[in-house]
Amino acid sequence: MTPSAVIFDIGNVLIEWQPERFFDAEIGVENRHSLFATIDLHTMNDRVDRGENFSAVLAETAERHPERKAELGIWHDRWLDIASPAIDHSVRLMTALQARDVPVFSLTNFGIETYALAATRYHFLRAFDLDFISGHMGVIKPDSRIYEMLEEGADLTGNQLLFTDDRTENIAAAAARGWQTHLFEGSQGWADRLVAAGLLTPEEAQ
Repeated sequence: MTPSAVIFDIGNVLIEWQPERFFDAEIGVENRHSLFATIDLHTMNDRVDRGENFSAVLAETAERHPERKAELGIWHDRWLDIASPAIDHSVRLMTALQARDVPVFSLTNFGIETYALAATRYHFLRAFDLDFISGHMGVIKPDSRIYEMLEEGADLTGNQLLFTDDRTENIAAAAARGWQTHLFEGSQGWADRLVAAGLLTPEEAQ
């Protein structure tokens, strides 16, 4: 079945999200290992993605780990540099789908404040036909509720939806609801899937 709508994850699909790589360059590999061993920064980020205030979460974490206040300040003040760069081919695919009048939705684990910040640099984040942003929804992938909320908001279900994400657990949760899915491992593979689904021509998927 040809999908009625296409759903993009954002982190590592439309924008690279590699905090370890960023901090390796900023503070050195050994110090980065120590930082991430001391503070579970990904769990901290999950709190933001569930809707907690970005600055408040960082301030609370810095209070509990004053010896890492400088690094947490980098996470806060240079967050846009961590969430970088855009994956240009994926952005072109999004644009090409919309040019064919294919609805394109986001389904992303993203904080309220951080999404607004990212949209100041990545204007395509304001171009989705429908946005499903975890911070506003109060739930993150792969919780089944976030997929259910998208179905309710889009009035689409099952194989009417084609979803790409870079995390296997998020793909598995979508597949369990009957969605068509694609594990994102690079933009060319995603382009090929969109062509195979009959949504784009090979030329449009360049």
